[in-house]
Amino acid sequence: MDFKKSAYVAAAVAAVAANLATTAPADAREPKEKCFGVSLAGYNDCAAGPGTSCAGSSKSDYQGNAWKLVPKGTCTTIESPSSPTGFGQLKEFKEVKR
Repeated sequence: MDFKKSAYVAAAVAAVAANLATTAPADAREPKEKCFGVSLAGYNDCAAGPGTSCAGSSKSDYQGNAWKLVPKGTCTTIESPSSPTGFGQLKEFKEVKR
């Protein structure tokens, strides 16, 4: 391999390594919070409360004791037809019928 090709390969490897070192996983960069009442049946994150065991075990859409991790600060802006306010909640709640 000649000098130009070697230098090009070395520069490319260095660029990739630098990019990997500065790129964190999305979960590590963005703070999350538990948001109750926004997940669909079977799509909740872990520990949804009585009657559920872990992730994916909620029985109904917008279940008040089932939560989903969402970007911090967005929970109370997400629609939730079962919530008393009509939006996601930071704590579990008893569903309302509309």
